[in-house]
Amino acid sequence: MMSMRKVLLCLLIALSPVTTAVAAVNINIDIGVPPPVPRYEMVPPPRPGYVWAPGYWRWEGRRHVWVGGHWMGARPGYYWVSPRWDPRDGRHHFEPGRWARSPERGEREREGNGKGWAKGQERGREERR
Repeated sequence: MMSMRKVLLCLLIALSPVTTAVAAVNINIDIGVPPPVPRYEMVPPPRPGYVWAPGYWRWEGRRHVWVGGHWMGARPGYYWVSPRWDPRDGRHHFEPGRWARSPERGEREREGNGKGWAKGQERGREERR
């Protein structure tokens, strides 16, 4: 028979908040082949609650493959930084797209009703080409 102390210990463990392990994976892509010139994409009219993520060249083993632009759900207080290729030491380094916290978070939330925005967009209005 279990002692009262063991029962209480089991209850404490069972009722304690469960912590989850979070793993982050970071894969770097550095290649010697520069990406082609970006393709021109017609940006569709703005959609409330969404930001436009422009297309980019992705590396697939032996060649670049174009990934077309698409709409993404906006994140209040953040803006989308598009994927890009940066030259580094004679090679080309891929920086994946990511959400970044807006430096003017409070101002953007007041003016944009809390809607996210993408780099190249002005406070809820996309640049027209």
